[in-house]
Amino acid sequence: MADSKTFNGFPVQNLSSDSTSVGQIYYNTSSGQFKAVTAGVGTWSSGGNTNTNRYAMGGLGTSNTAALGFGGNPSPGYTANTETYNGTAWTEVNNMNSGRYNIDGSKAGSQTSGITVGGQGLPKTNKVESWDGTNWTEIAEVNAAISQTVVAGTATAGLKYSGSISSNTATTELWDNSSWTEVNDLNTARSGASGAGTQTAALCFNGTGPPSLTKNESWNGSSWTEITGTNTARVDGGGCGTQVAALSMGGEAATQLVNTESWNGTTWTEVNDMATAGWGFGSNGSNTSAIITNRFSPLKQTVEEWTVSDFTVNTLTAS
Repeated sequence: MADSKTFNGFPVQNLSSDSTSVGQIYYNTSSGQFKAVTAGVGTWSSGGNTNTNRYAMGGLGTSNTAALGFGGNPSPGYTANTETYNGTAWTEVNNMNSGRYNIDGSKAGSQTSGITVGGQGLPKTNKVESWDGTNWTEIAEVNAAISQTVVAGTATAGLKYSGSISSNTATTELWDNSSWTEVNDLNTARSGASGAGTQTAALCFNGTGPPSLTKNESWNGSSWTEITGTNTARVDGGGCGTQVAALSMGGEAATQLVNTESWNGTTWTEVNDMATAGWGFGSNGSNTSAIITNRFSPLKQTVEEWTVSDFTVNTLTAS
């Protein structure tokens, strides 16, 4: 028979599957209060500034302590500059082969392995580059020159979708580490969207139609399905995470935004805002560890780190 705990005179079954922290209630003898341990709350804090002031850059990484930023627009112009972040400081490493901005990095890529697709230089490009932790290498190009696209997946199994060609596009292409193949389109053409996930399980959310969109679509490896949209319409926001645990942050609607939303696979929930509004890129990982950096209007080198604590202790009060 399972063990029991007694609370207010009633037996409460204690199961082996119960969490050892989240959801537990206890009495604090020092304060004379009942406390509850609940899920952690996400907050933004200041990180180390980038070395190069720019916006519309691409990003790779698994957390707010292992990220890579590359390309971007120092206004005016565009850069091939690449920097790596360790959670404290940015270090300049080898540049991309061609400078560009309005680019994205593969969402399941890491600080040492990933790809970036297209972007704007003079003019838009269909170039793709692969990062191995030390150098960028040009690999097979996508089928059309494109900017403001989203790239999910890894360096060897990628998914490219949405973006601007001659106009906004719904085109989706698969990367098999050798070539790009067009597959089923998004339901809604858009550019400046955000995304999360892998080649077989991805999200595409927000972007501009115009106007700015709240629409969210889920990819199952063969087709896109419209699902619950974000609370805030935006374009050029940061996006990171997985198909069931994502983050949408910053961007622009009528004004630059500080809004942050967390996705649990079913719904989007408004969480704590950033300190500074603007466009930016998000590192990868889940919705518990991310960065946003190099906001625009005006240009800012500031970095903010998103962290979700393991748990939060709340005081229980009578109602």
